[in-house]
Amino acid sequence: MKNKPKIAVFASGNGSNFQAIADAIQDAKLQAELVLVVTDRPEAFVVERAKRLGIESFSFVPAQFDSKQLYEELLKEKLEERGVEWLVLAGYMRLIGPVLLAAFENRIVNIHPSVLPAFPGKDAIGQTIAAKAERAGVTVHFVDAGMDTGAIISQKAFPIAGKSREAVEKEIHELEHELYPETLQQLLHQ
Repeated sequence: MKNKPKIAVFASGNGSNFQAIADAIQDAKLQAELVLVVTDRPEAFVVERAKRLGIESFSFVPAQFDSKQLYEELLKEKLEERGVEWLVLAGYMRLIGPVLLAAFENRIVNIHPSVLPAFPGKDAIGQTIAAKAERAGVTVHFVDAGMDTGAIISQKAFPIAGKSREAVEKEIHELEHELYPETLQQLLHQ
């Protein structure tokens, strides 16, 4: 097999999808090299997860920059220094701007906790439940300049009738942790 693609995971919180990706790599279910974790929240638990696994992390505080362009130029430099080929968003709560979109064109993916195009943006699970939708699920998609508007790569859904929000969230997380590594494996090696 050729060299494993180098990926960076962008996350803003707990990092459970980062952990699922790292575990899939460890278990040889995903042939990739996870070289960097990027977070816009230095206190996020994903930093601790990365540290435990010996994976370098880079934290930044967007408010300390005069513009998105400036912090994205710094991120681009960090990513290029490490030879990153793909950006994998996993609970990263910021829109990607023009600098990174241009540098990693068609090589930025995201996972979203709804069956897109339904319920883009924040609190997709809450939106799904409030709309009394019959099904909930997850979507892996390419990232473009919009909010959860990029081309869909894969989706999985399940019926939610009678389930509590907690039960729906649990099932969504289980689906994410299964679907994301599987989809990345297919995408990175097509």
